[in-house]
Amino acid sequence: MRKLIITLILFPGLLSITPIKAEETALRNDSPGHHVVVPGDTLWGIASRFLKDPWRWPEIWGFNRAQVKNPHKIYPGDVVILEKTRHGARLRLSDDDEYGVKTVKLSPKIRTEQSGTSAIPSIPAAAIEPFLSQPLIIEKNGLDSAPYILGSSEGRVALSTGNTAYVSELPKDKGTAWQIFRPGKALKDPDQKDSILGYEATYLGNAKVTAFAEVSTAIITHASEEILKGDRLVPAPGTIFNNYAPHAPDFSLNGRIISVYGGVTEIGRGDIVALNKGGSDGLEMGHVLAIYRRSQAKSLQGQMVQLPDERTGLVFVFRVFDKIAYALVVQSTQSIKVLDAVRTP
Repeated sequence: MRKLIITLILFPGLLSITPIKAEETALRNDSPGHHVVVPGDTLWGIASRFLKDPWRWPEIWGFNRAQVKNPHKIYPGDVVILEKTRHGARLRLSDDDEYGVKTVKLSPKIRTEQSGTSAIPSIPAAAIEPFLSQPLIIEKNGLDSAPYILGSSEGRVALSTGNTAYVSELPKDKGTAWQIFRPGKALKDPDQKDSILGYEATYLGNAKVTAFAEVSTAIITHASEEILKGDRLVPAPGTIFNNYAPHAPDFSLNGRIISVYGGVTEIGRGDIVALNKGGSDGLEMGHVLAIYRRSQAKSLQGQMVQLPDERTGLVFVFRVFDKIAYALVVQSTQSIKVLDAVRTP
């Protein structure tokens, strides 16, 4: 089988990457000749335009292990070009206006970023942004000592965006930005006799303190659900930057989907799921895993027979704890359910 030589020149005239070989199947049959990066693009989305297996993005672009965790930034206005020659093909970033588009040349100098021209993320930022800064996994009774909402001056039972809330036991040395949580369900490992991996804290919204006192005053700046008396506050942490390249684990991993955020019964593209594998199992941000459905059928003798596992989608891991990881479903060909398997693709 003829091999394709694919390389990416990130800094034309300054830096080139040694060409690597890849199977012909790496490229889609309908790969475009070039793609102009626009706001809203993601590394995953662009990879999907050129590659049949988008998680091979670092391999095709020549990233080493360190660059997977800190890949070169790509900006709106850049043009990704697929070039084919008699020796094979390569991908590169254009540094001129050969396609009638003024492109931004990448160079090793400080680059001022504004909201409209920031480097594109790995996966849709809007889908995972709240999850990048939320604790999510806590110890049993881990919120019991946290500050809590007493109520509101209007006597509202449920608070929402723009409402004023009164908070008890709020410290003055933790800043004015807080997140609001409610203790959630225990996450159990179905492969370990339902041992508890951790407890999920349900994110409810954000609050900004306007006055510190024995009973402090805060404004609800965002509410994703109704906020009630007794809900707990946690200092808002800094956001984890979403700039890791999609890549498959370089080891065999077998896990399960143990929960879906939002409580839906059938999972599809864009949903957030929890996995029963985490950092202690070698998972890291950016890992891509394949989803497989486990099915059974009744034989003519009335016995339940295990059917071959059927691949139904892909997940992109974006937040990792010790025993649990959160992932975004980036591809689904059929409905996905809790307890479906996840494996190295």
